[in-house]
Amino acid sequence: MKNQIFFRFYYLLILFSIFSCRTGPDPEQELEMVDQEVEVLPPGELYGDLFYDAQNKQIFPDSKTFVDVVPEYNVGLIRQRYRMLDDTSKAAISEFIEQHFTVPGHDENTYKTDSSSIGEHITKLWEVLKRPADEQKSGTLIPLPNPYIVPGGRFREIYYWDSYFTMLGLQQDGEIKTIQNMVDNFAYLINEYGYIPNGNRTYYLGRSQPPFFAMMVKVLAESKGEKVLTKYLPELEKEYKFWMDGLDRLENEKAYRRVVKMKDGEILNRYWDDNATPRPESYREDINTAEAAVKKNPELSKEEVFRNLRAAAESGWDFSSRWLDKNEKGEYDLSTIHTTNIVPVDLNSLLYNLETTISKAASLAGDKEKADEFSKKAGARKAAIQKYLWNVKEGFYMDYNFKKQQLTGIYSLAAAYPLFFEIPTKEQAQKVASVIREKLLAPGGALTTNNNTGEQWDAPNGWAPLEWMTIKGLENYDLPLAKEIKSRWLKLNEDVYNRTYKMTEKYNVVDLSKESGGGEYPTQDGFGWSNGVYQKLSNE
Repeated sequence: MKNQIFFRFYYLLILFSIFSCRTGPDPEQELEMVDQEVEVLPPGELYGDLFYDAQNKQIFPDSKTFVDVVPEYNVGLIRQRYRMLDDTSKAAISEFIEQHFTVPGHDENTYKTDSSSIGEHITKLWEVLKRPADEQKSGTLIPLPNPYIVPGGRFREIYYWDSYFTMLGLQQDGEIKTIQNMVDNFAYLINEYGYIPNGNRTYYLGRSQPPFFAMMVKVLAESKGEKVLTKYLPELEKEYKFWMDGLDRLENEKAYRRVVKMKDGEILNRYWDDNATPRPESYREDINTAEAAVKKNPELSKEEVFRNLRAAAESGWDFSSRWLDKNEKGEYDLSTIHTTNIVPVDLNSLLYNLETTISKAASLAGDKEKADEFSKKAGARKAAIQKYLWNVKEGFYMDYNFKKQQLTGIYSLAAAYPLFFEIPTKEQAQKVASVIREKLLAPGGALTTNNNTGEQWDAPNGWAPLEWMTIKGLENYDLPLAKEIKSRWLKLNEDVYNRTYKMTEKYNVVDLSKESGGGEYPTQDGFGWSNGVYQKLSNE
């Protein structure tokens, strides 16, 4: 009670200083601050020095916590109060944040697990993970016009590529309206920003994620008919334009933003981020990584490291040996990250799908010229994938380092994407299956890569989205390995659920008695894409 009385007195004192004292900002300046509250600003601009102090002094163990806080008062007033704070010790900043913000926790919905069957548990979770349409902007959240599903745990907002896999389970459970709402939200983001951000947070502006929007529209079309494709044709084209932006600049440059000109003139794509600064949600981690990288290689700039970290975040595989080199000890090291040098097999397979989807949608809309145009683009990309991303010697698809003009040599489940979209021949698909069996098959499903680096998108972890892409890719070619991976993955999900009554973000597919690990944060439960993939696969 004393704190509340003090705070009210402090609030009135601040208001008086703002509007009465000569030393404070005048009313027009403060009105400008008020206007800024509803602008789409990243945390550094929104909260000023408070953001940097909170992150540098590690007020919260997880860097993402502070950037997700919800201001209880006008942000301009909060910034003004913080500038007047004499004590900027860790304890004082922590108290200031508690007084001025609602700090998110992992269990806002107070959901209690029970001993329901795994399928019933997932069905119940949809309501737990569902968020209503956002009425107004608050803090870093970008408001969405329709309800949506979040992944769970520390992920309190919608995520782009997660949502496709979540929709698979929603479809199984008859939640077609929720799928419609989510597709409409993504269409809204495309129309608002020209692309789908990583998630609906201001700190995700500058990058996207693997382009699964076309696949989401197809899921909706399975329930509502193919004309759905024509409805979203404008947004599909806008997303494609985003990924191909800068194509006209490639005459004198090998790469610009997300487009890459290959050695014989073909056009493929890479992951990118428009910013070259630390990720606000991983601020301390990125600073540390950049300092370590520059110390080892003085020719590097911190900006290069930041952009490569961000580009890996756009890939969804943050982080993986796919984006790394080995250090002097022969170990994969995050400080060697060079994502923007890589032409990834999964991204280009997804863009092949986007091109074929636009072609089909245009055909359904009666636009033969556009249908033919995008059919040719898809054909050219398919040929380039086969030329540059197929390792003839290994019989496997791999990423390509266009700076070195060679394949990276990394065995990963990204190789399943061409099979999912039926790019390879039957013979190639059989070879891919043989390599997966030899190098990536594990007791609990399939390994993400066969490198054990400590990064979460490497061994010993398996991830629901990659299991889905692999199983379905193999099924497209009637390869028996699909059934084997599927049964192992479902059993692992069930065993972990029976022990914990939780669906987790990722799983240890090597030692089935252990939890998954690696990465910048603990394994999260919830969990949108695991729920979706399990529900779909287990009911087929």
